[in-house]
Amino acid sequence: MQTNYDKLRALLRELFQMDQADLDFGLYRIMNAKRGEIERFLEHDLLPQVKSELARHTTLDSGAKQAELAAAIEGAQRLGVNPDTVPKVLELRAQLKQGGDLDSLENEVFSHLYNFFRRYYHQGDFLSLRRYKEGVYAIPYEGEEVKLYWANHDQYYIKSTEYLRNYTFKLRDSRRVHFKVVEADSEADNNKAQGGKERRFILAEAAPVEVENGDLFIRFNYQVDARKQTKLNAATVAALLGNPALMDWLSELGDLRPTEKKPDRTLLAKHLDDFTARFAFDYFIHKDLGGFLRRELDFFIKNEVMHLDDVEDEAAPKVELYLSKIKALRKIAHKFIAFLEQLENFQKRLWLKKKFVVETNYCVTLDRVPEALYPEIVANDAQIQEWKRLFAIQEVEASTIAPGFSEPPTVAFLKANATLVIDTKHFCDAFKTALVASFDDFDGQCGGVLIHGENLHGLVLTAAASKGRISTFFIDPPYNTGKDEFIYKDQYQRSSWVSMMSSRVVAGRLLLADDGVFWCAIDDSQFADLTEFLVTIFGKEQALPTVVWQHSVQGKGYEGSISVHHNYIVGFRNTPQASVGLLGRTSEHNKNYSNPDNDPKGEWRTGDVRNSLYRPNLIYELPTPSGKVIKPPEKGWRWCKETMQAKIAAGEVVFVDGETRITRKIYLRDQEGRVPESIWFAKDVGSSRSANAELKELFGEKPPFDTPKPTALVQNVASLSGDEDSVVMDCFGGSGTTAEAVLRLNAKDDGGRRYLVMESGSHFDHAILPRMKKVAYSRDWKDGKPLSREGHSHLFKYIRLESYDDCLNNLELKRTQAQDDLLTEAKDFREDYTLRYMLDVETRGSASLLNVQQFTDPFSYQLKVSTGTVGETKAVKVDLVETFNWLVGLTVKHMDHIRSVRVVEGTNPQGDRVLILWRNVAEVPNDKLDEWFKAQGYNTRDQEYDLIYVNGDNHLENFRRTDQTWKVRPIEEDFHRLMWECQDV
Repeated sequence: MQTNYDKLRALLRELFQMDQADLDFGLYRIMNAKRGEIERFLEHDLLPQVKSELARHTTLDSGAKQAELAAAIEGAQRLGVNPDTVPKVLELRAQLKQGGDLDSLENEVFSHLYNFFRRYYHQGDFLSLRRYKEGVYAIPYEGEEVKLYWANHDQYYIKSTEYLRNYTFKLRDSRRVHFKVVEADSEADNNKAQGGKERRFILAEAAPVEVENGDLFIRFNYQVDARKQTKLNAATVAALLGNPALMDWLSELGDLRPTEKKPDRTLLAKHLDDFTARFAFDYFIHKDLGGFLRRELDFFIKNEVMHLDDVEDEAAPKVELYLSKIKALRKIAHKFIAFLEQLENFQKRLWLKKKFVVETNYCVTLDRVPEALYPEIVANDAQIQEWKRLFAIQEVEASTIAPGFSEPPTVAFLKANATLVIDTKHFCDAFKTALVASFDDFDGQCGGVLIHGENLHGLVLTAAASKGRISTFFIDPPYNTGKDEFIYKDQYQRSSWVSMMSSRVVAGRLLLADDGVFWCAIDDSQFADLTEFLVTIFGKEQALPTVVWQHSVQGKGYEGSISVHHNYIVGFRNTPQASVGLLGRTSEHNKNYSNPDNDPKGEWRTGDVRNSLYRPNLIYELPTPSGKVIKPPEKGWRWCKETMQAKIAAGEVVFVDGETRITRKIYLRDQEGRVPESIWFAKDVGSSRSANAELKELFGEKPPFDTPKPTALVQNVASLSGDEDSVVMDCFGGSGTTAEAVLRLNAKDDGGRRYLVMESGSHFDHAILPRMKKVAYSRDWKDGKPLSREGHSHLFKYIRLESYDDCLNNLELKRTQAQDDLLTEAKDFREDYTLRYMLDVETRGSASLLNVQQFTDPFSYQLKVSTGTVGETKAVKVDLVETFNWLVGLTVKHMDHIRSVRVVEGTNPQGDRVLILWRNVAEVPNDKLDEWFKAQGYNTRDQEYDLIYVNGDNHLENFRRTDQTWKVRPIEEDFHRLMWECQDV
């Protein structure tokens, strides 16, 4: 029978993430490297303290009681009385027995510890399940008028696609087995496939298994399949265990790992089930696990360990026993909590750490590319093949004014097709550098930025550059309908969704301008939850009237129900100063205007002259030209008496119906736009069907996204907040509708709006990037082919971010011999180190945690990153230059590479003119840097720049600024500070 000690020990191994000893990825890899050390610490140092603590508290007065008992026995014997019948003797013996039964007390403490941690730990996360009594939970409440509370309110929601991109486990002989996905068609933003279209893990048909460098790789496709994953897994296990090519691996992969329900389960089946199941789980990181557990422990002890009624009725020894048990329980529990806090804070720190940019590329229409680069472009086969695939340039025929396509194309062909879009991913670094250097005001000419990465990480990284600059923050998140299989914890579907949304909205609001507006598309399934938590973020007074959008014009035919034809656009102002603008007018909106009286001011329509609010000073009788009197309306006229008379005299207010009433003229010439209404019809802004049709026209038969929004709908939103030079942000990029809407809106009103769009899933490459290239090349499409060669002059940048999973998998544990010797000698210090500091100290210097020692060669800084949503990994060079630009919030004016030095010029959010210099220190040591600096005409005494950053130590003359900071600064210091300087979202 399992004892309380065994149950607690097993639970602690699960809590400390050591229950999967053979897993070799992410935090499991780190914890398993320390597994032996931590288990020894638990077995020999931590758990034995329960008994020693109990003994220390329960035997403080045992000596005195023993002496008192001996005296009582001696007194009874001297009187000739049997001591066994004396009440005093019996009482003292009972007290000693009660206070000295350490095994029983220890068992109780183990039971309480198990019950406490088991209650709050739920499938890998800690949930607030404070129990007031059996079946009744208590919610912490701080006196707010309204309290919005959900189960995961104090946690960060981590997407499963970020949490797990590969799966590796080790066999007994240290050989490793890797599950890899080679074809992934995964959904983005946890908005999974609709029913009947679920994606499954299927053993790859081509090269399903391969042994490389002594490791076994088992490859899967992730694709739509109607079969259940459990049946597919069984078929996969049977195929693999029957594969003769795996003969050397089968003895262990076929070892039994039985469960009660699956007595024949093998090691391979166990890991395959775990691998496929984890993609269906959500994952959280607690924002303050230590504080949470310590508060809950106090509540648990007061309500379930120490019963006040019993204490009141019991004698002093019983009370002492309670107190000794509680002291031991608290002390040991706090040590467990300290270790759990270390694990959770370590993950929280990695989650909130600003992520590296691991790729930067630029897409530019040819009219903005220097002609000197054209010969290199026509010689680039990869670029030509992309043009054929996206733009069908092979179908361009020669005309009298322009040459047709040839293989390879000519420079003249490029000149005649000014909106062909080049993507610098197809070109060498020298080409990219020359192209970027040709722009004198880069960010001023850049029409948008696309970010491939987790949207919270994108919001955090861009915060310095975007804070206070976003006028329109529009999102179209997963709707969490229950049918879309949004990833959520059992029984916590709504809570998971709100946790995911709230942190993204909080982070996004920090970027909004004072006059900015937040907009969110949503449907009935999550409308109530959305508006409720948005009120807690923005305030009820900032809510705009909800827009009802007719997203469908055809009946759904739901028998016994109501056919749903609407979604919502929810809007909140950032501050009371924010307002919404006017929408554009069309001939349809002007059809009610006419000029029956030949008014020289032009066409007009009638309007009301009554006031909507009661105003006593606007209540007056109005005489007519014939001497009649018109009584005032109940709430008064629209204007005061003097203004009314002036408008009558000017012919702007006229008497009608035999001078029994008056009306005003609203002139067409005065209408710059129209006031937006709360119902948007499909005929005006499009429907879900028309949105899919738009993508079909762009991409052909199979649109790359199932639930897009129509472009006109997002144009409406972008028109209502911000001016023609504002920034529009969308952190749930989906198919890229927001980016296209901004581009087309600029073409319509000659605006200079920019977009900042983020997307984490495969839609980034399959939908957003090709969509923006296509729309820039041509304004009109049909079945994936351009109807014209007239497009939009455009430049946009796209970057990819390191993922949380990449960050975990690039961690390295290092402990010096000196540290090891110190921990061996100092047992007391070893406990504190293990409980609180081990992970932070021993992972320092890992590339993903910023190894500034490698900044001596910043162009060779590498990370191993996933190449797809759930795909293979490869070593890539981190773009430290681009990462640092975002960290300091730089508005880039000019970039170039001059004689081995990367030069970046721009301004920071404080208005400082900034110069940033990057070099390989071995190639450009300090003496050469000094020479280079002078040769470029730079002088630190000049006022040309307010701040100068240089990587590595340097000898440049330095000065203190008026704010007492130095003008010349090492990049490493600010890079490290800004990388870890994160606001709590």
